[in-house]
Amino acid sequence: MKIQDIEMCDSEFVHTEAVGGIKEKMPAEESFYDLADLFKVFGDSTRIKILWALENAEMCVCDISAALAMTQSAISHQLRILKQANLVKNRRDGKAVYYSLSDSHVKLIIDQGLDHINE
Repeated sequence: MKIQDIEMCDSEFVHTEAVGGIKEKMPAEESFYDLADLFKVFGDSTRIKILWALENAEMCVCDISAALAMTQSAISHQLRILKQANLVKNRRDGKAVYYSLSDSHVKLIIDQGLDHINE
């Protein structure tokens, strides 16, 4: 897409009411940086696959590794990133450590994303 393809206003009139309303509601700058960092985590298809799998079942690293046909080391690395981003949580049961989504928001993000691309 070229800049010529972008529809632009024919005038320089600023709708001050709309702009003022947006400025009042705008989150703090740090929130936008945090949101951008969150979306970066979603920028890896392996992490998306892991999240999708965990949306459907609580799983240990061995299970995820088998389901995605990847090494346990690769899965562990991606789980570490997902855990740092507060997208997954874990619980220990004896020698096993089970992973699941942190909360329903993560499921919503995945589901909404899939709905959007499948429109």
